[in-house]
Amino acid sequence: MHHLILALTVTPSPDPTGTLRPGLSEDQVTPGTWGFVLTAFIVILTTFLIVDMVRRIRRVRYRAQVEEARLAAEAGEPSGEGNPAQNRNPAQNSGPADGNGSAGPGAR
Repeated sequence: MHHLILALTVTPSPDPTGTLRPGLSEDQVTPGTWGFVLTAFIVILTTFLIVDMVRRIRRVRYRAQVEEARLAAEAGEPSGEGNPAQNRNPAQNSGPADGNGSAGPGAR
């Protein structure tokens, strides 16, 4: 621990003037204008791709929900939206209600 503190106190701090080593130009150490333009283009393109992907995933999810609702309607089952008692036939509403609020002969 003592050696670390000693090394930190003896190590010189960086030169605050910000000059480059002799033989280097600013173009050799920075990406420049073209580097900025290409990086900005990649960021914008990635943003558009992510937005498009989210839109497509949402569309697939909605189509699956519509298909499930259509299949449930064909099978005569409740759609699962809204109040379950409103989605059942009057014949299914007769019978004792269980603790979960569902009623009918198939209630457990």
